[in-house]
Amino acid sequence: MTKVIMIEDDKEIAELLKEYLYKFNIELVNFETAEGGLKALKESGGGFDLLILDLTLPDADGLEVCKSVSQFYSLPIIISSARGDYSDIVTGLEIGADDYVAKPYNPRELVARIRAVARRKTSDNYTGNSKGNKDGGFEIDENKMLIKKNGKAVDLTSAEYELFLLLYKNKGNVITRDYILENIKTMSYESIDRTVDVLIGRIRKKIGDDPRNPKYIKSIRGYGYKFYFDEN
Repeated sequence: MTKVIMIEDDKEIAELLKEYLYKFNIELVNFETAEGGLKALKESGGGFDLLILDLTLPDADGLEVCKSVSQFYSLPIIISSARGDYSDIVTGLEIGADDYVAKPYNPRELVARIRAVARRKTSDNYTGNSKGNKDGGFEIDENKMLIKKNGKAVDLTSAEYELFLLLYKNKGNVITRDYILENIKTMSYESIDRTVDVLIGRIRKKIGDDPRNPKYIKSIRGYGYKFYFDEN
């Protein structure tokens, strides 16, 4: 059973979600304050698989909580909030959130997002032999949703993984921002070009690609991005 911790001050929403998610083998534990949630995380010893975080909390700003959790815990984060300002979305992604779902939403959508993030986490922990494609120092196993660079697993979020795979499969071709936004399932909220740039920046950092002189992901000004590497 997937064990999820949620920090959400709306008790009614939390109770409804708890009952609904249980049907999908997801156990939800909710805390109505940031203090309570952070204390539970500290005491859990890694007992949770994922965090669902509201941005508007009675005792703290949710973005600050997100930043703190991403710094101290290896825990996927889904932001769940009625604050639909694109700056909040971009900031959340920049400081470590894996996904963002805007309220109100269908609980079934939340189940899908939880499962996607859980699959990504399982892939990150995978250490067996991969039968995926190897190219340019990268090893891709789509069945495991696993990407390795020079034999070492790259810790990508769900959106980062999908974007990397899209670029990698189309290596040598320029992919526009519009095409990216239309084809990355985990970016189904209202997105803007800046969100794509944020994800590209995070991917570059994780694969060791210098943004000032990128070796793999090239920026095509005013158009999009291209994945490239020297095969010689």
